[in-house]
Amino acid sequence: MSSSSSSSLPLQTLKIGIVGFGTFGQFLAKTMIKQGHTTRATSRTDYSQLCHQLDVAFFRDVIPFLEADNDVILICTSILSLSEVLNSMPLRRLKRHTLFVDVLSVKEHPRNVLLQVLPENMDVLCTHPMFGPESGKNGWKDLPLVYEKVRVRNETRMVEMSCEEHDKVAARSQFLSHSIGRILAEMEIESTSMNTKSFETLVKLKESATNDSFDLFSGLFIHNRFAQQELMNLEQSFEKVKQRLLKKMSEQQSLSSV
Repeated sequence: MSSSSSSSLPLQTLKIGIVGFGTFGQFLAKTMIKQGHTTRATSRTDYSQLCHQLDVAFFRDVIPFLEADNDVILICTSILSLSEVLNSMPLRRLKRHTLFVDVLSVKEHPRNVLLQVLPENMDVLCTHPMFGPESGKNGWKDLPLVYEKVRVRNETRMVEMSCEEHDKVAARSQFLSHSIGRILAEMEIESTSMNTKSFETLVKLKESATNDSFDLFSGLFIHNRFAQQELMNLEQSFEKVKQRLLKKMSEQQSLSSV
């Protein structure tokens, strides 16, 4: 789906809580503040000074955060820490009906965890904004966002994709590009004085992959059941190309010896 222009829809200001105030949580908060939403955050790392600068209320203690009358709670943890973080939160302290929205890069895993830990009267929306701080630095208009309304009573205008379908597509796109970028990093490729456009693309792919943490890359593999098959496909495809090259070399050597 393409993110809508803020001018095309009436804007309802919300009280939004963010769990996990790392790079992506900060990125989302900055735009939400500009839109006039009241924003709160809690995180295992102390971001109180940064939050003060951004005009975000920071809660070191998760209980007052849960009792802060949030309309929406955004889950912006890492993939690997999601289960631990949510299971450590005393969700019974929620004072009202709340929409929980995750923004993780895999979808079946957070959906399953949220359905397991949340009370049934809490809504669940699983999303994957297909953009980040760099691609979204000039706004989110017309940038794609994938989501599934897992348990939503108060619906909005969006185009839906199931968590399963998301993970199938993401394994072939996001995980595959991260994998190739990591392989290029292991090869230590760097820009040269005679770059082709294609090689520049590879250098950018390596840089993009390594700018993200290895925990994110690991999470894309561990918690997306389709990723292992894509990794096997990558290995098999590499081997096929290698064998074709070796066969061609053998043919050329045979011709040369005649």
